[in-house]
Amino acid sequence: MQRTPRDVAPAKPGPSGPATPTATAASPQIQLIPASAEGALDAAEEAVDLLLDSGRAPGDVLVITTGAQHPWAEHELSFGETSYWAQHDTGDDVFYADAAVASRAATRPVVVVAVNGGPASAAATALPLAHSRAGALLIVCGDPQQINSVLGAGV
Repeated sequence: MQRTPRDVAPAKPGPSGPATPTATAASPQIQLIPASAEGALDAAEEAVDLLLDSGRAPGDVLVITTGAQHPWAEHELSFGETSYWAQHDTGDDVFYADAAVASRAATRPVVVVAVNGGPASAAATALPLAHSRAGALLIVCGDPQQINSVLGAGV
C-alpha cells in the first residue's frame, strides 16, 4: 500500500532557540573557606547552616570530611552501615561521609568538604571526588595552599 501525503503526521516544530547545556556539562562553582585543619569542620558546619538558612533543601547537601568523621556520621554509623546508607539513599537530609567512603555517595547539588586532617592523600583523593559529585556548588573548608595544590591555583 502506498502512502499519500495525508497519511503522514504533520511535523511538529522544534525548539526555537539553542538547546540549553545539561547540568553535567557545566562545572560546579567552587568556593574556598580558609580554615585550619582544626577549624575546618566548624567552617563546614557554618557553611551548611548558611545554605539551609538561604533556602537550600537539606537533601541537596553532602558533607565530606578528610580527617575525623563528623559527629552525626559517627552517631548514625553506631546503628550500622545499612541504616546509615539508607539515610543517604532517601536523600531528604544533609548527609555526612568520611572521605574514605565518599565514592559511594551520589551526586548532590552542593558538596561541602572539610579538610580537617587525615593523611595527606585524603585531601588529594577527596577533593577531585567531591568536585565530581557536586552538581552546582563545591565549598571547600581548609588550608588554601593545600586546596589550591589539589584543585588548581586560583580556586
